[in-house]
Amino acid sequence: MYYLVRKENLVLIGRPREFDFDKALDAALKVFWRKGYEGATLPDLTRAMGINRPSLYAAFGNKEALFRRAIDRYVEGPASHVLEALLEPTARAVVRRLWSGGIELTTGSPRGCFLVQSALACGDDADRVRREVSKRRTRLEVSLRERFERAVSEGDLPSSADPADLARYAATVAHGIAVQAVGGATHDELQRVAEMALSAWPK
Repeated sequence: MYYLVRKENLVLIGRPREFDFDKALDAALKVFWRKGYEGATLPDLTRAMGINRPSLYAAFGNKEALFRRAIDRYVEGPASHVLEALLEPTARAVVRRLWSGGIELTTGSPRGCFLVQSALACGDDADRVRREVSKRRTRLEVSLRERFERAVSEGDLPSSADPADLARYAATVAHGIAVQAVGGATHDELQRVAEMALSAWPK
């Protein structure tokens, strides 16, 4: 899914890092993806990342800060198809690329969408994380609405089309694909669903 990314430069003072920052972050992302924010314990994370707890804190901050970095890593890497979809020349091509890319992503390993499942069920202590993930998902809808507004103004979509409704529809199908993938739906099954959903798209 598409969310605006802010890059930050990491500066460490003192002895050099003895691990690969990017590989460690990728490992943390997979742990959060499989277990969710609350399900991922610090021992789970440090073991997967190949570092000890002091190194994690020194390089990434606390668990919440690590999770936020994992979100950006996900957007820039595994879910980069969303930004690519928004650059497609027509609205129909946008949703086709969004859904097909989502199918490729969510039927892989780990299954599902990191931002759909990683913080849906969190306790009060993780409320900031839940709100952040929700905000990131909302940005997808906003980006789609803006793209479809442009499509209406260019005549690519009919003037009667409602960009906000279409954005909500596209995002809902994308999120539904991710949920179905977690439940075991296959690539081909979800591709057929996407084609059915695309048949309802304005012509």
